[in-house]
Amino acid sequence: MAAAGADVVVTGRSPDPLDDVVSEIAETGGRAVAMPADITDPDTPQALVDKAQQAFGGLDCWVNNAGSAARDDVGALIDLDAGQWDRVVDLNMKSAFFCAQAAARAMRQTGGGSIINITSRSGSHPNPMTGQYGAAKAGVENLTMTMAVEWGHMGIRVNAVAPGVIVTEETTAILSGDRAQKQIDTVPMGRLGQPRDIASACLYLASDEAEWVSGITIPVNGGSRIAIGYLAYLRRVAKGQG
Repeated sequence: MAAAGADVVVTGRSPDPLDDVVSEIAETGGRAVAMPADITDPDTPQALVDKAQQAFGGLDCWVNNAGSAARDDVGALIDLDAGQWDRVVDLNMKSAFFCAQAAARAMRQTGGGSIINITSRSGSHPNPMTGQYGAAKAGVENLTMTMAVEWGHMGIRVNAVAPGVIVTEETTAILSGDRAQKQIDTVPMGRLGQPRDIASACLYLASDEAEWVSGITIPVNGGSRIAIGYLAYLRRVAKGQG
């Protein structure tokens, strides 16, 4: 976004990575500010809007990029407790909605903008062992369509991007041994995704080139239609371990 000329506010729970991003943007002549925060705190969405307005005079685009499921929240649906459900749904769907709402309230005052929700292939595929994550992402995709309808007359476009497996520190730790190759084997393009693959889709949705695009979810997954976690679960069931 910064390389395309945007002024950027970055947020997350850990300050150091945010500072690194701000420094990297500054080194290339861009403008960015960091605001460490927990996106599930109900006060955070409005505080981020305020930060953008104070730092740069307005808000044109919002990307809901936070989301995951902690290791302790992984489990079969039949065994999930309320805490495991709430932690995952609060992060992946509830926070995304209230962030989008705060952004939309600011954007309607200035003639509109673009809201982009990062969902997941899990939102449209079976997601054994983290079913509440898949349900939350499916909810975000449905909210994306509804927000696009309700907010379109305000000049606000709302879209989503659904990544396949993206190479990050977290996924690298999970895809150990031959598991990475098994995942690659399900991707027609023959590789896992990179963060830039998702960034490019978001840049398009934020740009004027997408000015008549709203309410859609763009899959960015290298053509993959098979989740390795789904196949792995079926193998476990076949071995009597499900």
